[in-house]
Parts: sequence; C-alpha cells; structure tokens
Amino acid sequence: MANAAFAKDVASSPRITLRGGDALDGYEDPSPCDPALDEMTDTYLERYSGGLTFLDAASWRHYLPHLIEYAVRHFGRFTDVCDALLNNLRPPDREPPRLASLTPDQERVVTAFLELQAFSESSAHQDFACQVLEEWWIPGAQYRKRIE
Repeated sequence: MANAAFAKDVASSPRITLRGGDALDGYEDPSPCDPALDEMTDTYLERYSGGLTFLDAASWRHYLPHLIEYAVRHFGRFTDVCDALLNNLRPPDREPPRLASLTPDQERVVTAFLELQAFSESSAHQDFACQVLEEWWIPGAQYRKRIE
C-alpha cells in the first residue's frame, strides 16, 4: 500500500539523500545521489536515518515508504529508524511544508502506519506513535490547522 501511494516520489531521485542529510547534520556539503552508496538497505537506513531531518519535502516523501516498511519489518523492537521516522511525522510543519505536502492517499498510508504502531500491544513505539497521532494525524489533532 505504501509503495503505490508513493510510487511517483520513489521513482524520482531524491535531491538530498539520507546520506546527504547526515552530511548536512555534520555541517558538510551533501554529496549527490549515488546508486551504490545510497542503496536502500536496512544497514543504510540504520546508518543514515538521522539525516531524515534535513530533507526537503520531495526527498522526504521519497524515503517515507522505505522507512515505513523498515519499521513494520522490525515492529516488535525499538529502532532508531522508527524513532527518527516518528519524530519527522510530528509538527510543527516546515516552510515549505512536508506534512502538508502529502496527498490524501499518502496521508492514509501514514495514518494507518501510525495506528498500527499506536494500537498494537507488541509495538515497541506505542506511546510515541499515540502522541504523534494526537498532534497531527487524527481528526481534531492538536496542532493541525482546521479548514473552516
């Protein structure tokens, strides 16, 4: 389901890779995308998940389905990758926005992922996922602007 909703984003190369975001975190210039160095493996996601904070909206959407799939594969244990993902699904949104850049289908995928994490007793991220849902992703969320 995540791959279909994010197919267009995944098909394009990210302007900033997770590896590039990690470089930015270290006050270095990000290197361009390299298919060999930026291969989407668990090791890559584990090594560079901290770079997620530094991605532009399109690059962020490129990585979301991979991060969601990783978090589901490692569901029963705490991982830094899932923690970074949850942190990056929280408000406040940026300018230009990332959270508000999602399509309705993409929002449904993210919400379903968060509900899985929040409401499954075997989830290692249950409490944090509940907080993230309440902040932005459920009707009447605390920090999401309401359209009136």
